[in-house]
Amino acid sequence: PPPHHPNPIYLLHRLSCIQIQASTMSMYCRGLLLFFAIFSVLLQSSTSLISSSGAIVNPSKVKQVSSKPRAFVYEGFLTELECDHMVSLAKASLKRSAVADNDSGESKFSEVRTSSGTFISKAKDPIVSGIEDKISTWTFLPKENGEDMQVLRYEHGQKYDAHFDYFHDKVNIVRGGHRIATVLMYLSNVTKGGETVFPDAVESSRRKLSENKDDLSDCAKKGIAVKPKKGNALLFFNLNHDAIPDPFSLHGGCPVIEGEKWSATKWIHVDSFDKIVTHDGNCTDINESCERWAVLGECAKNVEYMVGTAELPGNCRRSCKAC
Repeated sequence: PPPHHPNPIYLLHRLSCIQIQASTMSMYCRGLLLFFAIFSVLLQSSTSLISSSGAIVNPSKVKQVSSKPRAFVYEGFLTELECDHMVSLAKASLKRSAVADNDSGESKFSEVRTSSGTFISKAKDPIVSGIEDKISTWTFLPKENGEDMQVLRYEHGQKYDAHFDYFHDKVNIVRGGHRIATVLMYLSNVTKGGETVFPDAVESSRRKLSENKDDLSDCAKKGIAVKPKKGNALLFFNLNHDAIPDPFSLHGGCPVIEGEKWSATKWIHVDSFDKIVTHDGNCTDINESCERWAVLGECAKNVEYMVGTAELPGNCRRSCKAC
């Protein structure tokens, strides 16, 4: 007999076949059952998008939360295993998070951002590579346009005040241009607080009818907010369709009131972030301010940008004496 299949249409026809005498209609039943089994598989497959790398995304799990900026939540984007794996990779190398100065582009510590975090390289292991594939498939943006994922931990009271992910300085857009999109993946549940809030966003009409704001923190009630739920992912665009920065993309991370928040951020640029323009082999400074930044200690504070890795060299390798 054919294997059990949960499709209700399949079960209905199987029941009909049982009622027919097997001696006269067995071939008909087998053919009919096979047809509906194949039809069910094709129907289920049609609800997903599959990239050339094998990553699968399901558009039916995505809902729009804002029209300005363009913001979407994918429910269950990461599996439990993927979330726990990213947290375990990050725990041993967490450092206090920094921000980029709006004028100089230099990395600095600020009370605006009080979390701790670390970067996970794109090819760290098969699980990380698989997440990278899923992000590219969902956003339709090339993997090489993305920075390494940054895993962040927010403990009690920690937050990230409202800010933009696109740059105000000319230093940080040398490599890959502006950040066109941000994918924020929630790696843990938070008992209270820790929402991502867009203070100036325009809410979609569908969400107004369905969203319950009673369980949001006071911070989150000041705009359109997304509650951190383990496995969910938030995608929003920092630039408009004309590539002009979108002021509605102002966003922040509300303070954690109860529990602990883990997240992973993928910033995606308009051009390749992996492409390094060199002038003297691999040992070079791409920015004229590299020597000054090195004196100020940026080689240690902003390792990813200044030094980089063997697979993805930084912008100031010569001044940081990394080659």
